[in-house]
Amino acid sequence: MNNINDLRLNNNVSKTNVSQNSQNGIGEEFAKMLKNEIDDLNKAQKTGEAAMTDIATGQVKDLHQAAIAITKAESSMKFMLEVRNKALNAYKEITRTQI
Repeated sequence: MNNINDLRLNNNVSKTNVSQNSQNGIGEEFAKMLKNEIDDLNKAQKTGEAAMTDIATGQVKDLHQAAIAITKAESSMKFMLEVRNKALNAYKEITRTQI
């Protein structure tokens, strides 16, 4: 009888370990995806700043492309701020939840 209980306990422990490992994998994937998006945002910001500098100094070759780069950087930043705000609101809601 004791062996059966030991087997059940070991089975529950292994299920918990698998669940935690899969959650860690998902968390790592999410962190990697978030880092990639932040890197893309940073590149867009640098491209937009370079375009604004070119416009200000008169070195711009294609005004239309410069305007697109600036707009893309602005839109990317607004989107990232909205994502941050939603994440913060979700975190606050989770911390307020009573178990």
